[in-house]
Amino acid sequence: MSFSRVYSAQTHLLQGKIVTVEVDISKNTLHAFTLVGLPDKAVEESKDRMSSALKNSGFTSPKNQNQKIVISLSPADLKKEGPYFDVAIALAYLLSAEEINFEPKEKIFLGELSLNGELQSIKGVLPLTEQAKKMGFKEIFLPLSNAKEAALVDGITVYGAQTLKEIINHIDETKKKNQSINGTNKNNTYT
Repeated sequence: MSFSRVYSAQTHLLQGKIVTVEVDISKNTLHAFTLVGLPDKAVEESKDRMSSALKNSGFTSPKNQNQKIVISLSPADLKKEGPYFDVAIALAYLLSAEEINFEPKEKIFLGELSLNGELQSIKGVLPLTEQAKKMGFKEIFLPLSNAKEAALVDGITVYGAQTLKEIINHIDETKKKNQSINGTNKNNTYT
């Protein structure tokens, strides 16, 4: 798979707006890394945060490979602001690169990544969680420090995590399948 679609959100005025994160990878070409969809400086910088976080979480940095990466944040006419999308961008990249496997439908991912892969707190979690529930999402993954606030919304399962690796370990179907074969499958909850 060289294309993936994952979901995130940002605050806009006093409400949450769902943002679709799409990643397309073309291999065997000169390195290029493009982010489109009206990103502000904080969103544009997510490329560097995500690359370092992936490297420090045990994956290959996207910047060390000969490939063209296009990340699209839609709707294209909504200015994307803040660090809300780091986790979703990292997971969409890993899914496109076939380094992990999971079903993104009905899941939404929020959070800023530190360079070592830790999740940093974000603002506006309550309206983002309310909008996610309204739009039919069943699970929300976000920084552990924001989980208590998100849990105020009934009808959506909240997973708070301290690191990107914790989220990957929870959602990666390949890892779960391998753990089940070895008889060590554990049900982790990050609330």
